[in-house]
Amino acid sequence: MSGDPGISAFPEEDNIFCWKGTITGSKDTVFEGTEYRLSLSFSNDYPFKPPKVKFETGCFHPNVDNYGNICLDILQDKWSSAYDVRTILLSIQSLLGEPNISSPLNTQAAQLWSNQEEYRKWVEKLYKSPNA
Repeated sequence: MSGDPGISAFPEEDNIFCWKGTITGSKDTVFEGTEYRLSLSFSNDYPFKPPKVKFETGCFHPNVDNYGNICLDILQDKWSSAYDVRTILLSIQSLLGEPNISSPLNTQAAQLWSNQEEYRKWVEKLYKSPNA
């Protein structure tokens, strides 16, 4: 899978049910330039049931908990069999810059979100390398 800037995914070794993905924070967001690794696990019911998607890289975000679980409607009750890996990753990439703060998994991140300058400091402190 390729072609979209800032996202990529591929099966893990010979197992087509386990994929590794990456997304890069979009330009003009507090996550710009930060790369995140994700795992995607597909059940035998795919595409009729969504895959389980988790951040493998820590992500301080209102809709991501400390274990990497993601609160995103298309991965739950708004799932459609028309969605593919590209759609999922683009949706998560979009969620980074546009969180749903009314349904937070990380209340601390949700409370800080309104102060983008302070939020950016947290993201940089937690996830960017000193050489970045």
